[in-house]
Amino acid sequence: MTAPPETLNDIVISLGIPQISRHIFLCADQTKPKCCPKDESITVWNHLKARLKELGLDTPTDDRPSCIFRTKANCLRVCAAGPILVVYPDGVWYRNVTVEVCDRIIEEHLLQNQVVEEYVLCTHPLPPTDEQNSPAP
Repeated sequence: MTAPPETLNDIVISLGIPQISRHIFLCADQTKPKCCPKDESITVWNHLKARLKELGLDTPTDDRPSCIFRTKANCLRVCAAGPILVVYPDGVWYRNVTVEVCDRIIEEHLLQNQVVEEYVLCTHPLPPTDEQNSPAP
């Protein structure tokens, strides 16, 4: 007899979705590369994945109950100066993200809360939700 498949809730818990503090989207592996060559974007994507894992930022731990999620986006619709990377909920959009720039974003922005200004394309944080604006009961 085989083990039952994981439930959706089990998957959510195992991924640490309730503990996500930031979510990174990177334009990579594009169907129609416009912002940069496809191989450059894939190199940055592979580095981002490996570096977050190496630093233990990709899953919550007892010492650090939050985590950083990452998603490879086929296209972030900027279509210039790529690869493009955006960090949410901060809403910081970065341009020309090489492996070296990716390392700076991880070290400075994600770990030290210092935006890497020289590569910022735009900053537009997510607006607070009604729940966040509501007074405590």
